[in-house]
Amino acid sequence: MKYQKLAFALAAFATLAAGPVEAKTRLTLANSLSADHPTSTALQQFADEVKERTDGEVTIRLYLNAVLGSEREVLEQLQNGAVDMTRVSAGNLENFDPIFKAFTLPYIFKSEDHFYRVMTGPVADEVYNATKDSGFVGLTFFDSGARSFYTVDKPINKPEDLSGLKIRVLNSNSSIRMVEMMGGSPTPMPYAEIYTALQMGVIDGAENNVTALTIGRHGEVAKFYSQDEHLRIPDFLVISNAAAKKLTDAQYAIVKEAAVHATESFRGIWDKAITDAKTEAENMGVTFVTPDQAPFREKVMPLLDEYRDDPDFGGLLNQILDTE
Repeated sequence: MKYQKLAFALAAFATLAAGPVEAKTRLTLANSLSADHPTSTALQQFADEVKERTDGEVTIRLYLNAVLGSEREVLEQLQNGAVDMTRVSAGNLENFDPIFKAFTLPYIFKSEDHFYRVMTGPVADEVYNATKDSGFVGLTFFDSGARSFYTVDKPINKPEDLSGLKIRVLNSNSSIRMVEMMGGSPTPMPYAEIYTALQMGVIDGAENNVTALTIGRHGEVAKFYSQDEHLRIPDFLVISNAAAKKLTDAQYAIVKEAAVHATESFRGIWDKAITDAKTEAENMGVTFVTPDQAPFREKVMPLLDEYRDDPDFGGLLNQILDTE
């Protein structure tokens, strides 16, 4: 018995001499995309870098394929502390701050390079901190790809080609008005219903990035993809205020740096994924056309001019449009 007491005493002394044991911080990151999606690959890199650079004191577990719920559901969980971080589309952040509506407008980005110049400039800090009062802030962004029209029977080479066509759009006022101004008939519907709607003739086409043709198998039905690139809506990686407070200043700095590194790597991963998807879609029989964007831009300019004076996000919109 006395030897046991001695052992306990020595163990206690060793603990005191070594100082307090610091508990590891475990964070959850929800992502509705699949494990093989380029964004998921970049997020895994982010988690790996954080673990390595904090010597395992901070670990991030990814929950993919929407196992924790839809993007909107996860944002609610983020606010009540059930989830620490998530990847979310700018479109789903409109309910938390109207500034994000600017990103759902057509042709605010002149090109992919312009998109990255804007998103790595002063705009970033303004947007990242817009939701602080809602319980979370942004860490970085990801490109979700340029959205273009794809149709069953004919290519869209000019806005007039949309006349009489029912086009599935996002359920947002700006997307609906965009297609109306271009001459089409906008038809909002859930993404999961697009394939059958194309197949049954309920809609004549849709609009999305090229991976919809392959991952969504829409290329089995829609045989023309017209690269007008009317929308480029960013995704954001956000962290709850509560989760940020779990981290030391040094750990939070590492998290922010690792998030930026993930975005830098993502660009190359995404570009390859788009190239591969285009090749796969062509093998499915899809024909790609590249129309002149100018007539499409001209049709929607009144929409952009209207929103330049919007009190909620006109300032951000002007900043984006005026960035060279």
